[in-house]
Amino acid sequence: MHIGVIGATGTIGSRVVAEALGRGHHVTAFTRDITRVHEGRDHITWKSLDVLDAADIATALPGLDVLISGFQPGNAANDIADTVERSVADPTVFATAARALLKALESHPRTRLIVIGGAGSLEVEPGLVHADSDEHLHASLDQLGLPRTYAAAVRGHRDALNVLRTSNRSWTYFSPAEDITPGERTGRFRIGGDQPVLDADGRSRISVEDAAVALVDEAELPRFVQRRFTIGY
Repeated sequence: MHIGVIGATGTIGSRVVAEALGRGHHVTAFTRDITRVHEGRDHITWKSLDVLDAADIATALPGLDVLISGFQPGNAANDIADTVERSVADPTVFATAARALLKALESHPRTRLIVIGGAGSLEVEPGLVHADSDEHLHASLDQLGLPRTYAAAVRGHRDALNVLRTSNRSWTYFSPAEDITPGERTGRFRIGGDQPVLDADGRSRISVEDAAVALVDEAELPRFVQRRFTIGY
């Protein structure tokens, strides 16, 4: 399988690349600035890409079976504060990227799209989306050590999911657990749909490495076409 990864130098994207290569797939890794990339692995090609430009995306699609987008404004792996600032400054960028991706797929409808989004669009109770409740959202941001202004970016991710939901393309939206940090690759987690998966302590958590496992699993064996899924321990 040939898998494209947007945001391939990012926290999640870099793990997705490693997971896909480890399973024997070919990877085209997309980043804003390939001059910073030093690569020695086999079966990987690096290319630059503007995820907000549908025409640029379309030129990169031929040959790809699946395109996984881990787009973030900035690179959280290198500078989380800068990414937070950029996301808050223009929270519409996530929906803009979703529209560009869908537009590009019009000319390549057989390429599947998996968008890595946020946990804020998950339901905290039936009919109540996390991002729509200031009380729930602010409490979560406080717990994660993020400024409450980041609520705008959380809602931006929710809006991107709503854009995808209007499309008949072959898309999947991935909401990671609320608490997602680098850690261990266990390959053991539970899968959910529109509600968060909570552990015995009531926490929504997953390692970045296991998120990558779930994403490549979905690339290999699609279970959530035109749907969202989430995971957690």
